Amino acid sequence: MSDVQSLDALIEALRRLPGVGIKSAQRMAFHLLQRDQAGALQLARALDSAVNSVHHCERCHTFTEGAICSICDDSGRDAARLCVVEAPADLAAMERTGAYQGYYYVLMGRLSPLDGVGPKEIGMKQLLERACDGVVQEVILATSFTAEGEATAHAVSEALKSRGILVTRLARGVPIGSELEYVDLGTIAHALVDRR
Repeated sequence: MSDVQSLDALIEALRRLPGVGIKSAQRMAFHLLQRDQAGALQLARALDSAVNSVHHCERCHTFTEGAICSICDDSGRDAARLCVVEAPADLAAMERTGAYQGYYYVLMGRLSPLDGVGPKEIGMKQLLERACDGVVQEVILATSFTAEGEATAHAVSEALKSRGILVTRLARGVPIGSELEYVDLGTIAHALVDRR
């Protein structure tokens, strides 16, 4: 694009972010260099620090700077419950509800054979070891309701079925505050079938 190699490198680096195309990457790069150099330096330092100090928790695989994360280190949580999520963002969303006080296991993805993501890539073996530690009584599957998320939930459920552990799935249905006429038909059908 230009004769400034470092600018081109910055734009290409920004394009690695999900949902960022060439135009968005250019706008970000130009903004940082032209209007917010202090912010650019702060971003560079924060990114360097995170890349060098953040790794996976030994117990749940979320991101942490210590050997285990603060949630796994909290002995006041319900050790009989293990919630399986796809990503650290999902764990954060569950925590924001304040409704769950058990522990987590973060898959760091979901099964997607077409993308080369199988049981090994999502840590299925480690999940089964954690779930079968003799303390966990219930595994709550909180994967997304996409085809891959459903396949992941099914695979985990099947693997745990014969091990005497209760496996449950997050409920799905009509969102609170929504008008039925605007809810998609699949959601209405699931809500009707899974009604309580």
